[in-house]
Amino acid sequence: MATADVTVRGGGVFGLSVAWECARRGAKVRLIERARIGAGSSGGVVGALAPHVPEQWNPKKQFQFESLVMAADFWAAVAEAGGCETGFARVGRLQPLVDAAAVALAEARKAGAAAHWQGQGFWRVGPVTDFGVLAPRSRSGLVVHDSLSARANPRLLGTALVAAIRARGGEIVLGDAPDEGTVVWATGLAGLADLSAAFGKPVGNGVKGQAAILGFDAGAVPQVFADGILIVPHGNGTVAVGSTSEKRYDAPDTTDGQLEDVLARARALCPDLAGAPVLERWAGVRPRAVTMAPMLGAWPGRAGHYVANGGFKIGFGMAPKVAEVMADLLLAGRDAIPAGFRVEDCL
Repeated sequence: MATADVTVRGGGVFGLSVAWECARRGAKVRLIERARIGAGSSGGVVGALAPHVPEQWNPKKQFQFESLVMAADFWAAVAEAGGCETGFARVGRLQPLVDAAAVALAEARKAGAAAHWQGQGFWRVGPVTDFGVLAPRSRSGLVVHDSLSARANPRLLGTALVAAIRARGGEIVLGDAPDEGTVVWATGLAGLADLSAAFGKPVGNGVKGQAAILGFDAGAVPQVFADGILIVPHGNGTVAVGSTSEKRYDAPDTTDGQLEDVLARARALCPDLAGAPVLERWAGVRPRAVTMAPMLGAWPGRAGHYVANGGFKIGFGMAPKVAEVMADLLLAGRDAIPAGFRVEDCL
């Protein structure tokens, strides 16, 4: 006799979040992770939860917006259930503006934020001198400041989700165990390879990222984003810096000179980091579906099996909404997965 209603395979943020949401709703859950929690890209260090620009609105941006709005309550419930911190805080984000054209574009995007963010966050242009610690250099003297962006500590999230699932009676298996009930495949890069083999065509691939943790206590100040560089202050007295995007790589989990370039650019961007020591260097491969969107829903031709994959750079920000729509589908048969997010969209 089956003891689980739902089996989730994969101990990354998608698998853990889906398992938590199902357990929170009263389902009996078994989560199986062959290696360790956060063994893939969910064991990284950056933890930026930030929206796309508020223009050319589409289902992906709407889904991400809803997930970011949900995030505070979602992660607070996880922390309360398991008694573990997540590092979540809605600290906002600064983006320096290089010239008059960039300022004009940023000003034009305020209307999009007002229309699409529904009063849940602001997008404004202001002087960089309004900000202190970790304020970025800006050629124009101006920055975009949005209040929707947040941060969370990736490794704390994994620990907190495990504790919350167990607190709701869920089972966490490190190693292997039989599938019981409905099965969700949230197996990241390996899962994309399995799906590609099953369908005889590539449905996604991996993009390597390198990042680092610096010893610098910035306090609860906004994160910074510029020229592909993310600088995220965490609540434990560190700042995360990342990351590269490498479609071709020799080793998936080692760092090299590309990270040193990222660090040099981050220190030039935020002079406060000039003397901050590097506490840890990290590298991992992020699962990227061919659509660039999360891959969610039923596994075509495999009854009772479902997929939650393809988080790439936005997995932590998308996780609350991914958990909601997957739990709706698994437990209530309600399909709210948006266009472009289904497994079939990658075929």
